[in-house]
Amino acid sequence: MASIMPANPIDKLRALLFDKIIGLEKSEYVAVAWSFAYFFCVLSAYYIIRPVREAMAVGSGPNTLPWLFFATFVTMLVVTPIYGFVASRYSRRQFLPWVYLFFISNIVIFWVVFSIAVSNESDHIWLGRVFFVWISIFNLFVVSVFWSFMAEIYTREQGRRLFGFITSGGSIGALMGGIATSYLAVRIGFQNVFPIAAIMLLLAIFCIRGLRVQVTEDPGETSTNAGAVEKPLGGNPFAGITHVFSSRFFSYIAFKSIIASLLGTALYMFTAQMVGLSIPDTNEQTQFFSNINNWTNLLALIGQMLVVNRVVHRFGIGVSMTLLPIASVAGFLLLAVEPTLGIVALLTVLRRALGFGFSKPTTDMLYSVVTPEEKYKAKNFIDTAVYRAGDVVGILSIRGLFALGMGIPAISILMLPYAALWASISLWLGSDYRRRAREMRGKGLK
Repeated sequence: MASIMPANPIDKLRALLFDKIIGLEKSEYVAVAWSFAYFFCVLSAYYIIRPVREAMAVGSGPNTLPWLFFATFVTMLVVTPIYGFVASRYSRRQFLPWVYLFFISNIVIFWVVFSIAVSNESDHIWLGRVFFVWISIFNLFVVSVFWSFMAEIYTREQGRRLFGFITSGGSIGALMGGIATSYLAVRIGFQNVFPIAAIMLLLAIFCIRGLRVQVTEDPGETSTNAGAVEKPLGGNPFAGITHVFSSRFFSYIAFKSIIASLLGTALYMFTAQMVGLSIPDTNEQTQFFSNINNWTNLLALIGQMLVVNRVVHRFGIGVSMTLLPIASVAGFLLLAVEPTLGIVALLTVLRRALGFGFSKPTTDMLYSVVTPEEKYKAKNFIDTAVYRAGDVVGILSIRGLFALGMGIPAISILMLPYAALWASISLWLGSDYRRRAREMRGKGLK
């Protein structure tokens, strides 16, 4: 039967934009629109308050950063089994909204307490430290459960086509959230951006409901695993940990995460040290970090919407995941030659843009070839506890190198072998992904 060509200019434009450029099929429009809006709300909420974390870290002092990261890691170890317990016994329909409602209540509490501290002109260093630990947990959990949900409801083939575009929804939200904070922080005070973040998370819950209805009540239009979100995962609350240590595939993903965190932590400490010396005011620090986030998300957005799906289809997931470590090699070489705040900011923007634009969506594609329990439990353990373990390793390592008298140029040179190892692991993961995909096709699984 001959295909029906678009009948009018609007249909032609839709076919060009959505079908050809983005890679959407008409039956996926509604589900992808809900997913896009969901991630927009989640990252908008996070990037509204993320610059406050950076400002609190600077105000706390560089010597406290190792303790803040260690406290975050320990808290993750406590929280992860609790999350595993909930995921084992409650359906995603039930526990996903409650995860977001819990964090919304936290945001409201921080808003009230920060407002009291600021109005009384009292010292809020310890409050800032508590907030640093909390938001370091918040961002990993809300993003991790989002991508676990996406990896479950979309097939492997859909993930390769759609995850880049869905990720762009988050980047647009992050960009809008960052712009809002950059504009409002100095005008209304950093503490008064918190209610806006809470509202965005409320909207994310609304998107979850809309997406769940689309998946479970109209599965023929989505090509998703209809009804899966209505069932508990079952299993052991500690299964995420055991899966990681018993599987080479998950172990390599975890090791890749630790290396990425090590390099990111080095840049984070460089930035905190330089900003503390150059920008003394908390609101101005918040604005500075927000501007970095804005440029990051703008560049990531371009990659997510227009480039990542083409790179994945043309070269594969493994090559796509190597772009960030290769850029890290070039960036740390530049930093070794020119260790200034401007170069640190430039490298931070480049690495984060590639991370969000390529590394993150392609890494999340890896979970399309594992079981539902592994999607939620193993992925959550890697994205939270393992990632923060990498922070601890990074912060202790970089601080130790500083204590030995090494400067930013020398430390930057030491980061180069780790970036090269990261690229090698990424290529292996891409190869193993293809093997697992072939096995799934052999079993008749999408």
